[in-house]
Amino acid sequence: MTGVDTTPSTPASGAEDRTPLVVVDDLCKVFPVADRAKIHAVEHVSLQVDRGETLAVVGESGCGKSTLAHLIIRLLDPTGGRIVLDGADITDLSARAMRPHRQKMQIVFQDPFASLDPRRTVGRAVGEPLRVHKVASGNELEERVANLFERVGLERQHARQFPHQFSGGQRQRICIARALALEPELVIADEAVSALDVSIQAQVINLMMDLQAEMGLSYLFISHDLAVVERISHRVAVMYLGQIVELGPRSAIFENPQHSYTKRLLEAVPIADPRRRHHRPLLTDEIPSPRWGPGEAPERVELAEVEPGHFVGVEAPTG
Repeated sequence: MTGVDTTPSTPASGAEDRTPLVVVDDLCKVFPVADRAKIHAVEHVSLQVDRGETLAVVGESGCGKSTLAHLIIRLLDPTGGRIVLDGADITDLSARAMRPHRQKMQIVFQDPFASLDPRRTVGRAVGEPLRVHKVASGNELEERVANLFERVGLERQHARQFPHQFSGGQRQRICIARALALEPELVIADEAVSALDVSIQAQVINLMMDLQAEMGLSYLFISHDLAVVERISHRVAVMYLGQIVELGPRSAIFENPQHSYTKRLLEAVPIADPRRRHHRPLLTDEIPSPRWGPGEAPERVELAEVEPGHFVGVEAPTG
């Protein structure tokens, strides 16, 4: 990650409004499957995203990170719990009632090609939120789209081209431009840089951090790349089987991990320097399933505060 600023800006300390931008309280999402069984994708998740901060969510594939993001932005309806955005409870709002709130939050998906219409120019894709919410039209819309392209490192004339004419990294920049079109307060980045080359990752992350400083953006940043998370995040939430098992400031998670799963995640990070490598025990345990039979449910993880702002799931004693 050469070229990435290793010190994220501190969340806006001069802001008058100290209330969190997003509050998630006891959020759950259960999907029914065959034989009356259920997949507990998200289970009893409570967290908040402060104004101007980056909260990273990490964990293995299938742990519920993306489902949590889709619940917060209301692409999925929760089975239980509550979502509060900027002081407004949006948990049960209809599509019409959600419309004004959608201007405050946008999402950048993992696959930039699948999230762009191949039949439309990318300029039309970036300008679509402005048209739908009647923010701009005509020449003003074209100028705002051109400015967005320049802001993410693309040329104005690129707006007339189609998604297949761009590389994966360029397509993701286009998706970021579209997410910024309405000047939202919250941007959810679901593996937003995983498809980019390392050098382009550095540029995009620097761009995201600059935009955060300029616009006071809040990020919910989902990633498998712990090196990226360490650089861009202010706080980190570790998910395992749909639940938060550790939550705290970046320094606490990376320098003083407490939960056994967090330690395993950090131990799995590749080390390029052979002099710094150490023996790691081979993990041979069975991978647990989030599928539960009729009448069954996972045991709730209770979080205990081990130091200010650092919460760890209480684990059953081993041996």
